[in-house]
Amino acid sequence: MAEHSTAEAERPTAVQARPRPGPAKYLLRLVVLVYLVLLVAWPVALVGRNAFANGLTDLRGILDDPDVVHALRLTITVAVTAVVINTVFGVGISLLLVRYEFPGKRLLNALLDIPLSVSPIVVGLALVLVYGGRGGWFGPTLENVGFQVIFATPGIVLATVFVALPLVIREVVPVLQEVGDEQEQAARSLGANAIQTFRRITLPTIKWGVVYGVVLSLARSLGEFGAVKVVSGNVLGQTRTATLVVEEKYLNFDKGGAYATALLLTLVAVAAIIVVSVIRPKEQR
Repeated sequence: MAEHSTAEAERPTAVQARPRPGPAKYLLRLVVLVYLVLLVAWPVALVGRNAFANGLTDLRGILDDPDVVHALRLTITVAVTAVVINTVFGVGISLLLVRYEFPGKRLLNALLDIPLSVSPIVVGLALVLVYGGRGGWFGPTLENVGFQVIFATPGIVLATVFVALPLVIREVVPVLQEVGDEQEQAARSLGANAIQTFRRITLPTIKWGVVYGVVLSLARSLGEFGAVKVVSGNVLGQTRTATLVVEEKYLNFDKGGAYATALLLTLVAVAAIIVVSVIRPKEQR
């Protein structure tokens, strides 16, 4: 009886009082909050305030300009195309890195981070050297068959895909490592083929990693500037994207139009993040 009483006394209670945060924790929270406000919230708020400095005049002005409308459509088309490509290949590469062992795996894993470490300007120049019309490796051959890459939409898509390449992969790989492959092995032992296993087992477990990767990739694709500026040629009404419109209007002292265009790009990215943050808890419950 004594041993039983001792064991009961040593057993942790179901509800334990949480320690109250000390001054150091409050100070740390304040520092983080101030940092985020100064670095993120305040600049974005200033863009919004300047965009509405003249009421809705600047927004109406850019939406009534056919060249700006074309740039917005091109930006959305390129961003969606890049996100689809990066999602498909990102999930495939993630499965390859986590589920299989092969020579050069560590090298491939390291190469995937190059888009995050190399300047987008360098990316654009590299694409010009490979796909350029005159001195490029493949450019003349492609142009002979009627397919132009540089100074055309395909080049913009390639540049955008490159700079946003690792984002889906770096969100999906940790999820795959955490869940393991026991359920997939069980499904295969019960006769499920690869497609059925992926659709019923793998995809439901990684879907939120994929969703966050898609959101990050979309935001990165919408805001790409350096590589796109090099490969697009910035042709008005043809290859000028929304980020290039912002630069052009700001340099031409049309700051209202520049702020309004930047605000539209910001709203799309922020809206995607907010929607995911709101939907995920409901889906989990």
